[in-house]
Amino acid sequence: MASCFAISISYIMTQKYKVYINNKAKIVTENWKDFSDNYKVIEAAGGLVFNQKNEILMIFRNGKWDLPKGKLEVGESIESCAKREVEEECGVSDLKIIKKLKDTYHTYEINGEKILKKIFWYKMNSNSDGELIPQTIEGITKVCWVKGDEISEKMKNSFENIKDVLDYE
Repeated sequence: MASCFAISISYIMTQKYKVYINNKAKIVTENWKDFSDNYKVIEAAGGLVFNQKNEILMIFRNGKWDLPKGKLEVGESIESCAKREVEEECGVSDLKIIKKLKDTYHTYEINGEKILKKIFWYKMNSNSDGELIPQTIEGITKVCWVKGDEISEKMKNSFENIKDVLDYE
């Protein structure tokens, strides 16, 4: 029993996290609690959404191509958050979660406060063929379905954690 406990502690202490700081990957091998205690941690969820033509739903926000995502509300499940944020940011309905993808971490600063955002990503499908409506109050100016052969061009002006989500799938 004692040896199993030692293995568990060893695993926890050596677990690695990939965090994007200023859009550059840093592998955190130090104690995660010590690292994350330097930030206000915010949880969010989002979707890698495919339509019937196997196109990916993307948004253009604050000058960069991105995937729809947003902050978890009090009492909300992560899955509900992911679906709600896609609906709000893009005007897409009829969303079905297919599977959990991965979690990403990135940091930023707002009014001098250091933020560490953890995003739970889900693969989703939508049969919606309605008009896409960007949530302009969130800085989103475009929403579109992107064909597979157009993704690499969009990724030239995106965030590294978004590339990780697309590569994971």
